[in-house]
Amino acid sequence: MTIYQAVGTLALPPDSLTVPEFILDDPKSPERVCFIEEITGRKVYFSELRLRTAYLSAALNELGRIHPGDIVALISPNHIDYPICVWALHRLGAVVALMNPGMTGDEMGHLLKLAHPKFLIAHPDSVGLVKEGAKHAGLNGYDVVTLSTNTTSNLGYTTTEALIARGKRLPPFTQRKLSPGEGKTSVAFLCFSSGTTGLPKAVSISHYNVISNVLQLTAAHGVYDPQVEWNAKRYRPGDVCSGFLPLFHAYGLNIQMHFILHAQMSIVLSPKFNFEKMLDNISRYKITNLMIVPPQAVLLCKHPAVPQYDLSSVRVCMVGAAPVSAELTENLLRVLPDIQLGQGWGMTECTSCGTAFPLTQKVGKLGSAGMLIPGTSAKVVKSDGSLARDGEQGELYLQGPQVVLGYYNNPTATKDTFVDGWLRTGDEAYFDAEGNMFLVDRVKELIKVKAHQVAPAELEGHLLTHNAVADTAVIGVPDDFAGELPFAFIVLKPETAAEVEQNRKKPAELKKSIFQHVAKAKTPYKWLEGGIEFVDVIPKSASGKILRRFLRDRIRDERAARSKL
Repeated sequence: MTIYQAVGTLALPPDSLTVPEFILDDPKSPERVCFIEEITGRKVYFSELRLRTAYLSAALNELGRIHPGDIVALISPNHIDYPICVWALHRLGAVVALMNPGMTGDEMGHLLKLAHPKFLIAHPDSVGLVKEGAKHAGLNGYDVVTLSTNTTSNLGYTTTEALIARGKRLPPFTQRKLSPGEGKTSVAFLCFSSGTTGLPKAVSISHYNVISNVLQLTAAHGVYDPQVEWNAKRYRPGDVCSGFLPLFHAYGLNIQMHFILHAQMSIVLSPKFNFEKMLDNISRYKITNLMIVPPQAVLLCKHPAVPQYDLSSVRVCMVGAAPVSAELTENLLRVLPDIQLGQGWGMTECTSCGTAFPLTQKVGKLGSAGMLIPGTSAKVVKSDGSLARDGEQGELYLQGPQVVLGYYNNPTATKDTFVDGWLRTGDEAYFDAEGNMFLVDRVKELIKVKAHQVAPAELEGHLLTHNAVADTAVIGVPDDFAGELPFAFIVLKPETAAEVEQNRKKPAELKKSIFQHVAKAKTPYKWLEGGIEFVDVIPKSASGKILRRFLRDRIRDERAARSKL
């Protein structure tokens, strides 16, 4: 029986600690630049973070509308006050539900139905989305505060800046201390994930999960280990990290933000990703650490603007959120030849991270997703239920302090995914004899588009509302830039299929109509950019389950045949 254990020791945090206490209340924390605002170059120091958080929590407390255990939704792109809102709400004992501002109203309505927040903080550009989503969700009687921008005052809502100014005049708010063990059960965040399949679910992440995962990464990279020489350290006080990963995503929230701040580094915070702006930021702010996803790695290898910028400050690049091929790794090293480069693997259900490339590897083993971070155990379960040995493939199970509490208000999904203390990841993987983990495929059905999760069932349900569609199956097809793109197999209704037989122009018209049907209702990364194919039947098992691997093999064989022509 093979249970894989991480190398290295982990000092676990007190189980009565909250995230803001861990990040802001450490008496040893020095004064330093924590954030640099990309557009203006404004620097936010540690003392300002603490004060603005304290003032905002005092003002929100005076409002009297937020109580311990209440859920507050935060809908915004990256903003300099995003973390301040998070920590101020935590000071009040609230649960912060982080929502993607790029969604459609219908998609936002689904998240609001799941979380049912009583209070919302939104970027001014997201207020219309919030209203539309609340209408879809049937949400009434909620309060809205807007993050402060140049256009905020025109909307008529209370702003975070006004609240911070008010809190400055109020007596300090004293955060309630958690009892021993309460940090493990007290929910800090609701983040949204499709799990192994289906529509997005709200993942309940505790304060203990967040802090433990930060400490696991700290130990894995030897941040404060005196045995690791300064030149060998990847994350050093005073270093500068990129900050364009969205903070509503687990990768951006816990690794790019909480871990980097704990390592006493600065973050160049970008409101959204723009590749040439990223290159300019590297040169302008002397960024030392890049945290990217595979599509951004592809751009670094192929974009014609890259040679125009000085990227010599970059020492470390971590690629996460989706697998990276050995070929892409080698190409990236041609662009940034002297860096430390490797992958990490994680998912929302393990807070953010389960593996990272170890300090013993300047470049992570090609094709590997890294090694287990301290405090983590794993097993690989084969299809017959037995445990795999080195080199044998199966479904990856994970155990550790970063494994979350479960899915909010969804005991059935929780029971299916969290089994006997183990997280069923839905990823097919294997370990080599040295402990490097390799992802092979996904047992789960999710499509990964530019690191975003796309659930085939969500698109299939929507496609069936098109008046020409009788049956459908959606899979992900490989794409050099996006990683994968949604591709739909469509069975037409008999009368429509007859029209297609009679009219040569009909197939193209139908495909355009079906594409637009999705594009009008779903956020762009869910569009059917991979293609649409009409078929006579969707292959299914005797129980009615779509045989997606059969469809993926069909696409692979068709593409291979075309490449030989």
